Order: sequence, then C-alpha cells, then structure tokens
Amino acid sequence: MVKISKTYIPKDSEKYMCAKHLAYFKKKLLDWKNDLKKSSNEALYNSSMNDNSTSADIVDQASSYTEKNVEMRAINRQIKLISKIDSALTRIQNGTYGFCEDSGEPIGLKRLMARPVATLSIAAQEKHEKEEKVFADD
Repeated sequence: MVKISKTYIPKDSEKYMCAKHLAYFKKKLLDWKNDLKKSSNEALYNSSMNDNSTSADIVDQASSYTEKNVEMRAINRQIKLISKIDSALTRIQNGTYGFCEDSGEPIGLKRLMARPVATLSIAAQEKHEKEEKVFADD
C-alpha cells in the first residue's frame, strides 16, 4: 500500500481512485471503524454499570428502561455503520470503491470525503430516494 502523509487530502487533479486516494479512504474508514468500536464498547460497559432496573421506584425503572433503549438503538446504528465500513473496505480491495453501484460512474471525491461509505452517486441516490418516496406513498 502507498504511504501518504497525515495531512494528505485527495485532489481532483490526481487520477480518480489512484493508490493515494485508496490509501487515504482506507485509513479514514479504518480510523472511523476503530472510533465506533471504542465508543460502542464504552456505551455497553457504561450501560451494564448503570443498572437501575432493581430500583423500587417505578419512575426510575421506566427512565432507566428508556435510557437503555436509546443507548441500544445508538449501538445498533453503530453496528450497521461498521458493517457499511467493512463493505467499503472490501470494495477498496476489489477495486470497485468510489464507483456508483447503479451506473458505474465515479461517486466523486467530495461526496466520498463527506460520506466514505457511499455506494451511489448523488444522481443515483436522489433517484433511489424518489423511488422510496413513491413506494412509501402507495
């Protein structure tokens, strides 16, 4: 893998998804995944330590249940995001990262820098969202 500096930012003047771009996004994805794992582990640990379910006060029990429910939903979102990050890392390995799943066109550096797990170009994403809205309205 190509070495890049810590301050490197992909440029449009470089060949799209060149080795430098791939190294940058791989590092960005791995760092993001590590941060998510760390925060998920901390949340799970803190959740297990703050167990008020044995409290005699029904309001405390309800409050604790609600807090745990919110925490678990956040952890589930993080787990889904980790799965998307793993998929993006697989796409980096197989050479399909940065290209739209629908059209095969480049997704674009700006979009990938904002959302490194993106699988659709902006045009394909908008089309997908419109189709979802049409089905949701039926």
